[in-house]
Amino acid sequence: MIEVQHLTKRYGRVTAVDDVSFRVERGEILGFLGPNGAGKTTTMRILTGYMPASEGRATVAGFDVFEHPLEAKRRTGYLPETPPLYPDMTVREYLDFVARIKGVSSNERRTRVEAVMRRTRVSDMASRHCGKLSKGYRQRVGLAQAILHNPEVLILDEPTAGLDPKQIIETRDLIRGLAGDHTIVLSTHILPEVSQTCQRVVIINKGRVVAVDTPENLTARLQGAETLYVHVDAPGADVTSALAALPGVTRVQPAEMRASGAYEVESERGRDVRRDLARDIVTRGWGLLELRPMRMSLEDVFLQVTTEEPAAAAPESAATPEEAPRA
Repeated sequence: MIEVQHLTKRYGRVTAVDDVSFRVERGEILGFLGPNGAGKTTTMRILTGYMPASEGRATVAGFDVFEHPLEAKRRTGYLPETPPLYPDMTVREYLDFVARIKGVSSNERRTRVEAVMRRTRVSDMASRHCGKLSKGYRQRVGLAQAILHNPEVLILDEPTAGLDPKQIIETRDLIRGLAGDHTIVLSTHILPEVSQTCQRVVIINKGRVVAVDTPENLTARLQGAETLYVHVDAPGADVTSALAALPGVTRVQPAEMRASGAYEVESERGRDVRRDLARDIVTRGWGLLELRPMRMSLEDVFLQVTTEEPAAAAPESAATPEEAPRA
């Protein structure tokens, strides 16, 4: 549904996007992650036809965004980080105006406007001027205009920014409900949102793609060793030495910020030592209070693939001046 091949965007000597390639399958929700200045917003602006690329190509719903920009735009709904609202229009007037621009037929316009207001839960603000909306309602009206013409593709830049916890949950549910009928690219700084919403993740850093996979596969692949959390009731016993002596165990250390008797046990990759651990603990007469796998969080993955080694020289930022606080 979306295909990006060797996309590059240069501003003079600064390269904001550097040879970026990825695919988004029909009906999929793709999380697009990266630190500030990584090139996320530039990539999304290119996909929506807001700006041209220096090199490479991108297709949306089968249409090249450079050769057939109008056809690609007709099939795309875009929510930028700052929703494009007109402050002097009421919510209903604004959405009706957007529907006209997007070519929604006159006999369907009223129905579509009412439907998207209900779906984004802004019907109670239909008669309020956009300039008097709270930030949360502005974001929801922005999402309403993005889905108004029922596009095949949705490009959402920070869709839950400024929402309260209840609104965030509602918006996540809405986005998940749109998957299948719509192909979605979701940019966000809220990493738990990606785990709860997206099927796959693209992580971009300094203009280049550094990781592409499902959140689960990323955490498993980057962790390297298998790690277990073990909580043992064994006052005064040398639990660390006992567990470290088991075959396949490579490291045992006290679990950080956990109760007394809690340990992190690393084993050789691909080797399951849970049965041996449990047997040894019980045989020694200790109490086994908890035994479960530990996984890297998406935050850990993000930091691992976007943080430079201390000895590495820091290259010039790839962000454009206007993108640095936004991308």
